[in-house]
Amino acid sequence: MKAATPALVTLEQLGIHYVAHTFDHDAATTDEIGYGRAAAHALGVEEDRVYKTLLAQSENGPVVAIVPVNTQLSLKALAQVLHAKRCEMVVARDATRITGYVVGGISPFGQKRMLPTVIDESAVLHTTIFVSGGRRGLDIEVGAVDLIDSLHAKLGAIATVSD
Repeated sequence: MKAATPALVTLEQLGIHYVAHTFDHDAATTDEIGYGRAAAHALGVEEDRVYKTLLAQSENGPVVAIVPVNTQLSLKALAQVLHAKRCEMVVARDATRITGYVVGGISPFGQKRMLPTVIDESAVLHTTIFVSGGRRGLDIEVGAVDLIDSLHAKLGAIATVSD
């Protein structure tokens, strides 16, 4: 494996068990179905076990939202969980600046600073889930409870079914 990412370093420091999975990042597939769904296909994992890490903005600042790759983030539901008036997506360039990761490789672990995090409640239906390991072509399989606990995350029904 290539050099450790900040996400992998953070998991090691926290003593959290994980399994790193690398895969070929196919730009053509990614453009067609998105980074997360392309990762699920490349890894041979059900899409509802692979989660994407998104960055949104509320009036209180940036927030991380983690939802299955076969769904979309409901900004209205996210705002409700945060007790905020509204939320909007952060543009890619700002997401990179805030997290330290490129879009398609944003990990919930090892970001520049710990942000409030909301995870879709479906995560607890799985023993382990997959999230980005901090670069395109690297996913980490981690216990759902470990993810929630280590990020001090809130759970909420923030995902909606996508087409």
